[in-house]
Amino acid sequence: MQQRLWNRIEFSLLAGGIIIAGGLWGFVELSEIAREAAPHSFDTDILLFFREAGNTADPIGPSWVEEAMRDITALGSASVLIYITAISVIYLAMTRRWGPALFVFASVAGGQVLSSLLKLGIDRPRPDLVPHLAQVHTMSFPSGHAMLSAVTYLTLGALLARFLPGRAATIFVFAIAILTTVMVGISRVYLGVHWPSDVLAGWCAGFAWATLCWLISRRFMRPVEDEE
Repeated sequence: MQQRLWNRIEFSLLAGGIIIAGGLWGFVELSEIAREAAPHSFDTDILLFFREAGNTADPIGPSWVEEAMRDITALGSASVLIYITAISVIYLAMTRRWGPALFVFASVAGGQVLSSLLKLGIDRPRPDLVPHLAQVHTMSFPSGHAMLSAVTYLTLGALLARFLPGRAATIFVFAIAILTTVMVGISRVYLGVHWPSDVLAGWCAGFAWATLCWLISRRFMRPVEDEE
């Protein structure tokens, strides 16, 4: 029994290390694209794919798709993520689950600080290839919506997975967290407010940060049965 538990811990550490290393490598490579003076063809081709040929002001699809994309992108906005995080932290504190409460707060707040610092460090302007279909005020790289949705939803997914019975439920929760993160990122490109490389970099940084916080929490948080 102890050997099986140790093997699971070793596998988790290995998988976590691979995700962190892959995320860091991907972010560094994408930051080189972001520093180039002219937009990369990878960015321009995908951005134009989401616009009607000959009219860059008109996104592909019927009008309801554009409205849906605005709704989806709101799932990665600072106000929504702060609201979700605050509710989660308050609930955990009310139930005296201090470790998980600190884990959620530190992971999301730390991700927000890291995202702001990365934006200042790269200082990439927003795309000017197509008109923006949403209001934006900060730098472009990495996408804060993509990064912070990954951090927030994966962090909450990892926390919820500790209380779920069975592997199927855990897989479902993480699948929803990843799907939501992917949809938010795609919506940023569809609305023309981010280059695709911004979104990819946000995902890389967000997955790496959330995984790092999860590995740290496994070291310091008590098992679920000890909290009840």
